[in-house]
Amino acid sequence: MRPFILFFCFAASLLIACEPTAGEPASPGAVQAIFPKGQKGPAELFTGNAYNYGLVPMDSTYTTLVGNVYFEPGARSNWHTHPAGQILIITDGVGYHQIEGQPRETLRKGDVVQCPPNVKHWHGASEETGLQQLYIVPNTEKGVVNWMEPVTDEVYTAQ
Repeated sequence: MRPFILFFCFAASLLIACEPTAGEPASPGAVQAIFPKGQKGPAELFTGNAYNYGLVPMDSTYTTLVGNVYFEPGARSNWHTHPAGQILIITDGVGYHQIEGQPRETLRKGDVVQCPPNVKHWHGASEETGLQQLYIVPNTEKGVVNWMEPVTDEVYTAQ
C-alpha cells in the first residue's frame, strides 16, 4: 500500500508542477490550438503569418467550406469579399474584424461574426495575442473569396 501512496503523491506533484495557472496563456501571445497549424498563407494575401487547416472540403453535396485559421500576433488578411458571405467563430485569442467604412471590432474567444455577401472586410490577430478562428463559407457554388489589397498599418491600428 505504501508504494501506491508514494506513486500517487509523486504523480500528483508532477501534475501540479506542470499545470499552467488558470486564465494565463503559456507564453505571451499564445493561444490554445484545437486543430493542427496547417499551411502558411501566401504573403500576397496576408500580412504576417497566418496558417490555414481545412476541415470540410468544398463539394457539391454540402456546398460549404469549413476550416481553421491561426493568425500569429500582428497577422491579418488582406481586404476581401465572399460572394455568399462568411461566418467566423473565434475559438481562442484576441483579434480584429472590420467591414469597410465601419469601426474595427475586437474579437475574443466565443465571438461569432457574420460577414455579409460581397461586403469588403478583413480579420486578423491583435498586436500582442494570436487568434484562432473557424471559418464557414456557405453556398460555394457562388464562389469562395475575392482577394483585394493589403490592410495598411494605419487601418490595422486605428481604433
